[in-house]
Amino acid sequence: MTDAGTPIAVITGASSGIGAATARQLAAAGYHVVLTARRKDRVEALAAELTAAGRRATAYALDVTDRPAVDTFAASLDRCDVLVNNAGGAIGADPVATGDPADWRQMYEVNVLGTLHATQALLPALTASGDGTVVILSSTAGHATYEGGAGYVAAKNGARVLAETLRLEIVGTPVRVIEVAPGMVRTDEFATTRFRGDEEKAAKVYAGVAEPLTADDVADTITWAVTRPPHVNIDLLVVRPRAQASNSKVHREL
Repeated sequence: MTDAGTPIAVITGASSGIGAATARQLAAAGYHVVLTARRKDRVEALAAELTAAGRRATAYALDVTDRPAVDTFAASLDRCDVLVNNAGGAIGADPVATGDPADWRQMYEVNVLGTLHATQALLPALTASGDGTVVILSSTAGHATYEGGAGYVAAKNGARVLAETLRLEIVGTPVRVIEVAPGMVRTDEFATTRFRGDEEKAAKVYAGVAEPLTADDVADTITWAVTRPPHVNIDLLVVRPRAQASNSKVHREL
């Protein structure tokens, strides 16, 4: 699957948005990127795009909530230098009083347990690399709550705590743990998925905001953090658009 001597970066949720943008930027930085996501056709198309551009890329269909599948995937790798835990997402924006527990469970399974599965399965290889990096994509939602977001906030708090605790537990090993917490990012799918395909509701999230972050903006911060010298650990990088002062304070030109 991989070329001897070339550093390997595994990206989960690489079929679109931040994951796909991160794959492109890490590939340009010299990594052999291993693209994982449930949508096989998407990651295969991205791998073909990168290969045609002279980059090193491999596609692997994977559901991070399926632990046996994650373990099988991890065993297929010759090495792993970087793991970008990007798979995740939000479902619904209902208040606590009426929120669907199934939505909460699904968000927890992907954002928290999916990150746990991938990290546990690949941590031995990351340690063996001598200079491993774990990146966990949380969210500003993991650092401050907002109305209608409790399920997603709870899940991203779980991802944040996972990152913080892992960093404490593995200090002294050659693996660093980086948390990147994006604020408002406009991608093709995040808000649409959250509102179950309702394009009108999705558009309102960004209404009047001159320049929300893009997937490339976040990928740029991830790539910058990953490519720092190995002794430099970016514990937490919070990135928001200029128009967003907090989760609930956004400048809109309406």
